[in-house]
Amino acid sequence: MKIGFVGLGIMGRPMAHNLMKGGHTVYLYSLPSVPPDLIGDKGIACKSSKEVATNAEIIITMVPDTPHVEAALFGKDGVAEGLSKGKIVVDMSSIAPLETKKFAEKINKLGCEYIDAPVSGGEVGAKNAALTIMCGGNQPAFDKVKPLFELMGKNITLVGGNGDGQTCKVANQIIVALTIEAVGEALLFASKAGADPAKVRQALMGGFASSKILEVHGERMIKRTFDPGFRIELHQKDLNLALSGARALQISLPNTATCQELFNACAANGGSAWDHSAMVRALEMLAKHEIH
Repeated sequence: MKIGFVGLGIMGRPMAHNLMKGGHTVYLYSLPSVPPDLIGDKGIACKSSKEVATNAEIIITMVPDTPHVEAALFGKDGVAEGLSKGKIVVDMSSIAPLETKKFAEKINKLGCEYIDAPVSGGEVGAKNAALTIMCGGNQPAFDKVKPLFELMGKNITLVGGNGDGQTCKVANQIIVALTIEAVGEALLFASKAGADPAKVRQALMGGFASSKILEVHGERMIKRTFDPGFRIELHQKDLNLALSGARALQISLPNTATCQELFNACAANGGSAWDHSAMVRALEMLAKHEIH
């Protein structure tokens, strides 16, 4: 198939690479430029999102936030200007569910289908084609795109209609943030009490407290490897979606708000670009103790 890919950052770059490994021709566009290692027999650099959409049957966007998706789709020389009837637009960014529904309506009016398909798994999952992909859209469009999703991920679910994939991703980010906070508290407690946090983590990995976050991010906390990964500023964006959505739904998410404040503390100390596992640094500042 002829695939378009707009947004070739930490996540988009390996995702596009995996599509090319699967034998597909991929038309590429990114700011400030397309990574040179993607350009070749299966990777064709384009000068705009419009050019990508003109050449491709299915166009994927993978950019940081809601305004970036809107610009990629509907800005000057955007995807919408290059669409023709029957094409499918797939947004794999993590953005606002309400705005997603509006974007879908505008794409549908052009005679094209829209799927929101945010992902979880971070850079490691993107590189290993092991992402979890949460989709919102209609079944026929999903069925057509699913073989592409299978080149990028393992756990692929059509959650419901447009916007439901993004709602699922917000729920995912709530769980991830709260679990990072819990792992951080546990390892900080163990370290301050004089136990070896590495041994504590090893023991916990065999019990009911075991999780992927304890495995991966617990190790990051102990080894102090906070290069992203998934940047704190992006998780802040996702929790903003959760908290603004909660206000609209008139529900309380108290522990989500606490995690956001811990991320805010990291950002205030120059940590916006740290990996989100570095939330533990805010807890360490409160305790005046660093895990070691």
